[in-house]
Amino acid sequence: MKIVVVYPDPQGAADWQQALRGRLPGATVSVWTAHADPEPADYAVGWGPPPDFFARQPTLRAFFSAGAGVDHLMRHEGLPAELPVIRLEDAGMAAQMVDYCCHELLHLAGRHHDYAALQAQRRWHEVDALPRESLPVGVLGLGVLGGHVARALAAAGWPVSGYSRTARTIEGVRTFDGPGGWHAFLAATRVLILMAPLTPATENLVDADALARLQPGGWLINVARGALVVDADLLAALERGPLSGATLDVFRREPLPAEHPFWTHPRIRITPHVSAPTRIAESAAQVADKVLAMQRGQRPSGWVDRARGY
Repeated sequence: MKIVVVYPDPQGAADWQQALRGRLPGATVSVWTAHADPEPADYAVGWGPPPDFFARQPTLRAFFSAGAGVDHLMRHEGLPAELPVIRLEDAGMAAQMVDYCCHELLHLAGRHHDYAALQAQRRWHEVDALPRESLPVGVLGLGVLGGHVARALAAAGWPVSGYSRTARTIEGVRTFDGPGGWHAFLAATRVLILMAPLTPATENLVDADALARLQPGGWLINVARGALVVDADLLAALERGPLSGATLDVFRREPLPAEHPFWTHPRIRITPHVSAPTRIAESAAQVADKVLAMQRGQRPSGWVDRARGY
C-alpha cells in the first residue's frame, strides 16, 4: 500500500508522514514534491493539492482531507468526478472549538469588550455583566463538530438552539431544520455561532436579511468559513444593528488583507484561523483507521457526498 502526503507546509507534511508511518507500518508513505516524478499512490492525504496533483496521481483510490472542511477540494478543477473524498471527523477539533466558543461567550457575558474600551480611555467604571439566560445561543450546523459544540454549551448552562439541513435531536438543545425552521432559528438567537460547511447552499447564507432577524444586541462568532457571511452586510449590521459585535476566526481571503476594514473595526475581534488547528497525531490515527477500512472493502465514515458538498 502506498500513501502520498500533499501539504502546503513542509514541516506539517513531514509530521503527517511520520505519524502515518507509525500507524501504518506496512505502508510506504511519501511526501509530494512538485519537482520530481511522483510514484503512483493508492491513497492521498493532505490539504490544498496543486492544480496538477490528481493528473499526476491517476491510481488514487481516495483522497483524505487533513481537515474537517472539504470546500477547497470541491472547487479543485482537477479532482476526478468519481474519486472518493473523505473528511476528518473531530480528531481533537471539537474540544478546541468548544473552548474557543466558551471563551468568546464568557468575554461577551462579562462585557470585557466594554472594559477594553474603558481601559483605552483610562476610565474606571463598572458595567453590569450579562446573565447567560439573556444570551440565547444559536449554532448553525449540527454535524460532528457543531453538534458537539451545541451539546457542550447547553451542558455549561447556556440556552442553545441549533439549525441543520435535516432534523436532528440533541439533548438540551432546541433544534430547527429545513427552510421552514430558518427564520424561527434566527429569531430565537442572540449569539450566532457558525459551524456549517461551505457549500453552494450555504455560501452568503448569513446576509443582511439573516442578521436583521437576530435578537437585538447580538454577536456573531464565525469558526466555519468566511464565505458563509456577506462581509458588507456584517459591517452594516454592526453600524446599524442588530449586532453589537463579532468574533471572526475565518475569512473569505486568508491571510486577511491588511487593508480590510475588519482589522480596524472597534467591535470586531479577529483571530487567524486558530479555533481548531488540526492535531496531526489524532488525525493520522483516524485516517489510518479509514484507510484500513477501505482495504477491507468497507466504506469509512466521513465519506463526502459530492451533491451536498460535505
